[in-house]
Amino acid sequence: MKIKAAVLEEVGRAMPYEQTRPLVVQEVNLEGPQYGEVLVRIVAAGLCHSDLSTINGDRPRPVPMVLGHEASGVVEELGAGVTDLEVGDHVVCVFVPSCGHCAPCQSGRPALCEPGAAANGEGVLLGGGTRLSRNGEPVLHHLGVSCFAEYATVSRHSLVKVDKETPLHIAALIGCAVLTGTGAVFNTGAVHPAGTTAIVGLGGVGLAAVMGAVATGAQTIVAVDRIPEKLKLAAELGATHTVNADDEDALEQIRDTTNGGVESALDFTGSARALEFSFGITRRGGTTVTGGLPNPAARLDLPAVTFTAEERTLKGSYLGSGVPSRDIPKFLGLHKCGKLPIEKLMTDRLKLEDINAGFDRLHAGTEIRQIIDFS
Repeated sequence: MKIKAAVLEEVGRAMPYEQTRPLVVQEVNLEGPQYGEVLVRIVAAGLCHSDLSTINGDRPRPVPMVLGHEASGVVEELGAGVTDLEVGDHVVCVFVPSCGHCAPCQSGRPALCEPGAAANGEGVLLGGGTRLSRNGEPVLHHLGVSCFAEYATVSRHSLVKVDKETPLHIAALIGCAVLTGTGAVFNTGAVHPAGTTAIVGLGGVGLAAVMGAVATGAQTIVAVDRIPEKLKLAAELGATHTVNADDEDALEQIRDTTNGGVESALDFTGSARALEFSFGITRRGGTTVTGGLPNPAARLDLPAVTFTAEERTLKGSYLGSGVPSRDIPKFLGLHKCGKLPIEKLMTDRLKLEDINAGFDRLHAGTEIRQIIDFS
């Protein structure tokens, strides 16, 4: 079938993207689902920093590629072997397909699926190969999803069914921002009732983490960013303290406020320097978590002795260290009862043709989550 999609033609083009247009909205061919795959009509797709890091080259991917990994939609067609979904079901896309058989999957860590990671790195689906093409040549998939398009053919293992009562623009944000941010709080971050925590970097993922920290009952929640508007929103979402990272004494402010540092600090910036800052505001015996994705060449400079002498823990969190089939319904349940106001993350709705300008705004920090609305 012919579909309209945003194709990344070249990595690392100069900004502003509205002028240089690294993403070209054009017609491509999409094959229907093969064995174990599903055709999804995309309804809503979020613009995320992970997409931006592919466009600017911080996280290089092969091209040409249809970008996009945070989305929701409606099942249109089922491939052979898919028996647990029906046409018309509402689904959320997950950017790590999990095979269920490799060592990480069998140990309950599907975010680390080895075949899924290999397929994502190659730009193909979990079952192998691509279903996208242009002028007879293959076009690659982004993280098994490629949702900056009217339709997507994806592995069944990249989908989680959701209640049809949930608005699909809300459900879309669960697939990355909430799974990653709220998931890091619940699954990775050692955030607990009456505890002290800091969230560093208040994009969609960081603000989802603020919501998660509030939902856990943390007593002290310090929100850290450089943009005053984001700090204001974090306070509205329940952060008890806000600190501008550009303040010369930002680290000292947090240490003073929390009597020596927080029990857990969660970094979502994608910056090695910010991760070092997060480590610096974590108290003795505390846990520092990073859910950001820095450039692969970035390196940390941390005092090694503190890991032993102060019993510090530094942990990574990918996809919120979660199990999407468990966590997506759980987080949607928290949203329904008012504990996760996910709708407050969405700051704008766009047409697909406006996608390059949308990434300019994302880079500038003036938006939290912009949604491409295909409805």
